[in-house]
Amino acid sequence: MSKKNNEDTRQLRAIGHKLKPVVTVAGNGLSDTVLAEIERALDQHELIKIKLAVGDRETKRALTETLCERCNARLIQSIGNVILILRRTSQPDPRLSNLLRPV
Repeated sequence: MSKKNNEDTRQLRAIGHKLKPVVTVAGNGLSDTVLAEIERALDQHELIKIKLAVGDRETKRALTETLCERCNARLIQSIGNVILILRRTSQPDPRLSNLLRPV
């Protein structure tokens, strides 16, 4: 990983630290409604936290990979049952984007 990439990731983690999970993925997994809500949240906020209330570590890892793939998002951090993902938009809304709003 390049130094710039490490600094970007560290900055994104710092922003994400203050966020609350906007979506919870539970027993039903990645249903269409859950995916639609994640898509909406990524479009509006770019950087979001998701709570994974499913099975063991391997199940969470597989779910995270699938989720990032299907939503075209990048995993920034995974701690316990919570993941932080990023998908930049071409025209972010400064009132909603977690990357542009003042902290």
